[in-house]
Amino acid sequence: MHKFKKRLVALSFFTVTLATIFTSFEANALPSFTRQTGASCNQCHTQSFGPNLTPFGRDFKLGGYTMSNGKSSNIPAMSALVSGSFTNTNKDQDPANFPASGYNKNNNFTFDAVDAFYAGKIYGKVGAFAQLNYDGVSKAAAMDNTDIRFADNIDIMDTPVTYGISVNNTPTVQDLWNTTAWGFPYNGSALQPSAGTPALVDGGLAAQVGGATAYTMINNLLYLEAGGYTSLANGIQKGIGIPTGDRLELDGAAPYWRAALQKDWKGHFFAVGHYGMMANVFPSRDKSMGVSDRYTDIAFDATYQYMANPKHIFEAKTTYIYEDQKLSYTRTTNQLSPNAKSYLNTFKFNTSYTYDQTYGVTFAYNNVKGSNVSTLNTADDGTTFYDIGKPNSDYYTAELVYIPFGKSGSVHAPWLNLRTSLQYIGFAKVNGSTQRVSDNNTFMINGMLAF
Repeated sequence: MHKFKKRLVALSFFTVTLATIFTSFEANALPSFTRQTGASCNQCHTQSFGPNLTPFGRDFKLGGYTMSNGKSSNIPAMSALVSGSFTNTNKDQDPANFPASGYNKNNNFTFDAVDAFYAGKIYGKVGAFAQLNYDGVSKAAAMDNTDIRFADNIDIMDTPVTYGISVNNTPTVQDLWNTTAWGFPYNGSALQPSAGTPALVDGGLAAQVGGATAYTMINNLLYLEAGGYTSLANGIQKGIGIPTGDRLELDGAAPYWRAALQKDWKGHFFAVGHYGMMANVFPSRDKSMGVSDRYTDIAFDATYQYMANPKHIFEAKTTYIYEDQKLSYTRTTNQLSPNAKSYLNTFKFNTSYTYDQTYGVTFAYNNVKGSNVSTLNTADDGTTFYDIGKPNSDYYTAELVYIPFGKSGSVHAPWLNLRTSLQYIGFAKVNGSTQRVSDNNTFMINGMLAF
């Protein structure tokens, strides 16, 4: 009961503070896109604010971020976003596991990030979404998700075809269905406990590579995309803010591909697809072993949206990623046979209901399962031993969200936008263990403001 009261007091304080500060504002986001298109944010986003897209929003992204209302503007395509959170775990955490010092064992308020965006048309049929991030926890700046596109349309035998090229720095950041990059949950904190190991295609190369893909959408039905990535040079990775220990290097090019079918039946939108990539990776850019880790990711995903009545929007998304691993570098480093294979399975599912594109509830389930991982460690007395662990993890996320602005009737558009959420993360298994995993169960209050 005492813990519940603490959470209730924190929630009440946060809610009253937000209400006091923001009740005078009504606006849209990203404001630069709204200024360019003349469309309110709820036309592109199912919850008015947040990365989840409507069919109109996917068309805007497919077309290279260049759609406009034909009116010129002297205001550059710039926007900014500020985010913060309150994090409470079921039991106190070890601050040594936090990415930065100076925080409590529990009940932390964090200024999470400031993001600056260039978002919109550059010239003619070329547009961009480019993000610069300042991490308020680690107090470091880095170049984040960036997607620069050229897109155009033609008719082939009376069949409409959209085609284009995406130059980007994170595989799947250019994806229209947001089942990996830009997937749920849409916000969080660096202090929240984590579980499992992500697949390489699921953020493992984020902001560390550069690549180009060519894509086409045929008759708004069949989507095809193919391209490849290569590592950014070490100096560039350092310059854009990648920490030394996180830097990696690809051994040659890493191909990426995507195919999907989509159809809208009178407000019932369905999409099924497949995506994947292959990459040889030198962790920490270390080539001294003469071998690399090889990953082959094969993934399938599906999306359903009920959009016939914007007062009541239902959604469901899922993705499954199978990753075949030949960890020659890692196993050689740990004095193991370099030729053995391992695997990683990732399953994600989330479903949501949104009322009037203002109030929403989402439930998500994540499951990660994979091979044993053996790591050679050294004890205090100098002897060596193997730690054997698994990435196997099960957890769920429940979220309530309130987005007051972003509708066509909002005033002061398009300068401000607000998204608030209550989030609970429950763990059933963490990295192969079921012992005391409920200690990591997390209650969070999140807020994001864009202008």
